[in-house]
Amino acid sequence: MSRIGRMPITVPAGVTVTVAEGNVVTVKGPKGELSQALRPEMIIKQDAGVLTVERPSEDKLHRSLHGLTRTLLNNMVVGVSEGYKKELDVNGVGYRVAKDGKNLVMNIGFSHQVIVSEIEGITIDVPAPNKIVISGCDKQKVGQFAAEVREKRPPEPYKGKGIKYADEVIRRKVGKTGAKK
Repeated sequence: MSRIGRMPITVPAGVTVTVAEGNVVTVKGPKGELSQALRPEMIIKQDAGVLTVERPSEDKLHRSLHGLTRTLLNNMVVGVSEGYKKELDVNGVGYRVAKDGKNLVMNIGFSHQVIVSEIEGITIDVPAPNKIVISGCDKQKVGQFAAEVREKRPPEPYKGKGIKYADEVIRRKVGKTGAKK
C-alpha cells in the first residue's frame, strides 16, 4: 500500500468537503473555495470529519494515483483552512520592489520597471523593499506565480544578484582571478 495514500485526512472545523459524482471535490473554508476533478476510479470516503482515499485494484496506474489523489485532497483542505505562502528575496544594488494597487512594481536592473499584476486567488504583499510574500489558498497557483516572479530576474551565481526564494541556497562561483605577475 502507498504510505501517503493510506494516511487519513482530518478535516478541521469550519471546512466543508463535498464529493460529487465523478469525484469532483469541492472544499470550502475560511480562506476560500477550491474545486477539482480527481480521477473517477479512486474511491474517496468521508465520515465524521475524516477523508480517506482507497484504490480499486493493485494495478500500476491505481497504485500511482493513490498517493497523488490523497495529496491533492490534503493540499485543498490545508489551503482553505491555513493557506499557502511563498517568500521571495530581492538581492542587488538598487534592486527594490513596491506595491502599486494590485500591481507589483520591480526595479531589478533593467532600463525599465517590471510590472506584474495579481491574478485571481493570489495576493502579493511587500513588507520590505527587498521582500515579496505571495499567498493564496491554491498551492499550485501560489508556486506557479512565485516561479513566474522569480523568472523575471533569477539569481546569478557570481554575486547572487536577482530574485530568489527565501529558503533557496545559491551555489556561488569564484569569479575571474586577476592577471598574475
